[in-house]
Amino acid sequence: MSDRIHHRPMTPGAGFFADIVGGADPAQVREAGDLAATVLVRGARESQDPAMAERIVHLAETEGLETLAEVWSGAPADTLAGSLWRLFLLRSWVHADPDRVAAEYDAGHRRVDVARVVAGVADPPGPDELRSMVDDVLRGIGRGDFAVTLFRAAAFARIVAAGRASLEASHDDISRMLALSEQLEAAGHGEIADTLA
Repeated sequence: MSDRIHHRPMTPGAGFFADIVGGADPAQVREAGDLAATVLVRGARESQDPAMAERIVHLAETEGLETLAEVWSGAPADTLAGSLWRLFLLRSWVHADPDRVAAEYDAGHRRVDVARVVAGVADPPGPDELRSMVDDVLRGIGRGDFAVTLFRAAAFARIVAAGRASLEASHDDISRMLALSEQLEAAGHGEIADTLA
């Protein structure tokens, strides 16, 4: 047994909490992400500058995918920021591994005829054609109907998921691509597409 007399714990005082450095407030990060996404899309549409569409396509390269991820990756799929994150992630993946993407797309594009037409990829779908298609999808952010951009990307992801299934890829790989397709399609039918139309 201890001879120490028990006493009430000391309170740290207000200065204790002032010295704790915390991360960014998640609500503020989300608000900043939503605002940046809205400004990006609306600004690109209002500019009517063809160079703006090219800058959007290469945004992840010039600013870094990590920077976009920091602001947009936690956003729900049915928000503008969440949709943009998924579009840029899809583009980065296609450009990082175009041969694999072409093989998966080729394996799936005859199984999902409607999606093939919506995606708008040249036939035969080689690595160069797929890179060109995904860049063209991102150019759609600044021109035309945002819902069409989302539907094209969703159709592309659905074809790749079908290709992965026919190539007997892992269940997780198939499920992730199918989930991406469903998220983009739902966003195309949702409020964000309506507000930007």
